[in-house]
Amino acid sequence: MSKVEQSTKLDLERIIFIGRTYEEYVKMFLLSEKELKGKKILDCPAGACSFTAIGNDLGIDVTACDIAYDHTIEDLKTKGIQDIEHSMTLMEKVKSNYKWDYFKGIDGLRKHRLSALQDCSKDMKKNRKRYIPVQLPSLPFKNEEFDILLSANFLFMYSDRLDYQFHIETLTELLRVTKEEIRIFPLVDLEGKRYEHLDKMIHYLTTNGCIVEEVTVPYEFQINANAMLKIKKVK
Repeated sequence: MSKVEQSTKLDLERIIFIGRTYEEYVKMFLLSEKELKGKKILDCPAGACSFTAIGNDLGIDVTACDIAYDHTIEDLKTKGIQDIEHSMTLMEKVKSNYKWDYFKGIDGLRKHRLSALQDCSKDMKKNRKRYIPVQLPSLPFKNEEFDILLSANFLFMYSDRLDYQFHIETLTELLRVTKEEIRIFPLVDLEGKRYEHLDKMIHYLTTNGCIVEEVTVPYEFQINANAMLKIKKVK
């Protein structure tokens, strides 16, 4: 077993394997195929998202990384289906915390989540090398290996279990492997409240040579989760 495998193995029951579709990523991160083509992109952590699968089909160079990728594709797909059904049951109880203009209801949400899982698992079978097991705040990549890094539904969102020091260490590592720009979505926690240390985080980034911008995006499912942080590295 490699060093990476040893450091990232985690009980599958502790992993939630759910992802977003390529179309959701385009809206969450204000992306266009034109700006991405010719760039090397990292999705971190990617989970069961279809951005890597669909992106590469469109001629975009995308790599995915996640702690879940140590497990077999079959186990991940099974876990993904279970997690989607479980989350749909929970979603029925908290529907008022979300906006439904994009998904049009629970059935629409389920369809999107299953579509992302299907595209992801299918691509993993054909192109497993695109899916790298990692355990943040450490990444097994070279300095500035990627032009653009996208990070969805992880940092800031789980501030109740990931402390400020973890955020700093993770952002420092994301910056290390990125040459041009990082985009993080959303800027709120699971309760829809703005990440309590976001201003402090922005100050840290700007004093370390970055240009930081909070950008409103045309995607809002969880109420108040409609902005991303765009972090540009200054040469």
